[in-house]
Amino acid sequence: MSTAELAADALAGRLAPEVAPAPQGVPRRRRILGSATEPLPVRACSGEVLGRQVVVRHQERRPRELEAPSLRLTRRGRMLVSFVSVLVFGSAIAVLGLRIAGVLDSGPDFSSTVPVQVAPGQSLWSIAQETNPDQDPTLVIEKIAELNQLSGPADLTPGQTLQIPIAR
Repeated sequence: MSTAELAADALAGRLAPEVAPAPQGVPRRRRILGSATEPLPVRACSGEVLGRQVVVRHQERRPRELEAPSLRLTRRGRMLVSFVSVLVFGSAIAVLGLRIAGVLDSGPDFSSTVPVQVAPGQSLWSIAQETNPDQDPTLVIEKIAELNQLSGPADLTPGQTLQIPIAR
């Protein structure tokens, strides 16, 4: 007989002649506890009930030391990771914004100019510091070079008159 026929006979209440009847102490149905929406308990039909020999094959399990550890974050851990990432990206955006704002800053407003005669031993740096003490000397030197068409410090000679910008 095939397995399907044996199962059909067992369901119909007839047992195949080579299969012994089930022991009398085992109830055929279990009482279902809980609501009707819960899944029904599944009762497996083994080969022994159908008169077949059951061969159990155990899978070899790898020891826990060899298994790759899985990272599981709790809700609190996920919230912490989210907070830290928002903090890092927010800080990066703020720093980048401040950098861009600093680059786009027009610098000091040079509203007027005054003539200054270069003395022996004076440099553009010393002239910029004397005339605009509250401003960055590099910005003042750039503006002096632009106004007087100077290409480098070698163009500066004693006795030369330069137009020096004055910032407000």
